[in-house]
Amino acid sequence: MPEEQNDTMASPKLAKYRFYLRQRPALLVALSILAVVFFLAVTGLSRAYYRQREFLGDRWSARGYADLKANNYDAAVTDFRTALLYSRDDYFYQLNLAEALIGLSRTGEASAYLLNLWDREPENGVVNLELARIARQQGRTDQAIRYYHGAVYAAWQRGEESQRREARFELVDLLLQNKDQGDAEAELIALAANANDDPALQKRIGDLFMRAGDYEHALAAYRTALRTNQHDEKAMAGAGNAAFQLQRYLLAQHYLKSAGVADSTDLHSAQLLQTTESVLRMDPFRPQISSADRSKIVMDAFSAAGHRLSSCPLPKNVTAGSVGSPPSLSDEWNTLKPRINPLGLRRNPDLADSAMDLVFRIEHQTSLVCGTPTGTDLALLLIAKLHEGS
Repeated sequence: MPEEQNDTMASPKLAKYRFYLRQRPALLVALSILAVVFFLAVTGLSRAYYRQREFLGDRWSARGYADLKANNYDAAVTDFRTALLYSRDDYFYQLNLAEALIGLSRTGEASAYLLNLWDREPENGVVNLELARIARQQGRTDQAIRYYHGAVYAAWQRGEESQRREARFELVDLLLQNKDQGDAEAELIALAANANDDPALQKRIGDLFMRAGDYEHALAAYRTALRTNQHDEKAMAGAGNAAFQLQRYLLAQHYLKSAGVADSTDLHSAQLLQTTESVLRMDPFRPQISSADRSKIVMDAFSAAGHRLSSCPLPKNVTAGSVGSPPSLSDEWNTLKPRINPLGLRRNPDLADSAMDLVFRIEHQTSLVCGTPTGTDLALLLIAKLHEGS
């Protein structure tokens, strides 16, 4: 009996347990579905939240781009700072914020952002270029050169090659200011090799070559500019100046005349043209000149050298007048003077060479004592340099 009673009492419990076991898979499925639903809901809300933040960041950055383009730097700083609230690590938001700060001359704050960006992407061209400009402004020349090199050899995006070229232009300008002619010339040659025939670009290259003292490359750049625009007065003036420095006076005359016709206010070109024509006119050694014209040129040059000696007395030679000492230039000039006339020059063709040798020595020595001359004396000095070693 007791056993039967125990079985009777246990059967309800057993029935409940069996019912629970039968319902457990359904419960697990229901709970799993509920968990998935909650997960999807949270994921959707999270995505919506981040999409909203991204949308707000993009909207504020778009305002910032517009204000930056309009040089409204105060507003741009506010815009990009607000954009960064929604996307704190966005690279381009920080970069544009730095550029807006630079526009406000707040270079210290800009440097902090730029240095952080440089650590993240040391090959970024814009970052290197802006850091170079700040370093140059602050007088940190070595660092500026390093960052400029980083900008020149950076991986610029398509359509930004002009930025690479601008970085190299600024680097050359800095090197020239720093009297580093060799490195500046090397960068200029690389710049010219990759430049197109745009006249403004070629003129800029030519101007820098002139500053570097590389007149041959300068002349080539100016002539390239003139092939595209043959009426460009700045390129003509530059070509004339370069040819003048190269002692190619006929070519200089051609370009300087054209520059004067194109721009009558160009006084520098007019002065160079006047000197150039004096050199061409007063050179007794130029080809296809008659003996009569040559004699007249020699007499005029000899007379001009005498006037130069009078206006620029040379220091007396302490040995002058002693036995075996060389005569002074004044003594040589006075000794030769009676023979420098049409008859004397006609009778002795070699006398012209002796006279011009003395003229050249007088012009050279007086330029050392009294400085670079002007007018006829400058022309004679240039003719002397033209025929050095001949």
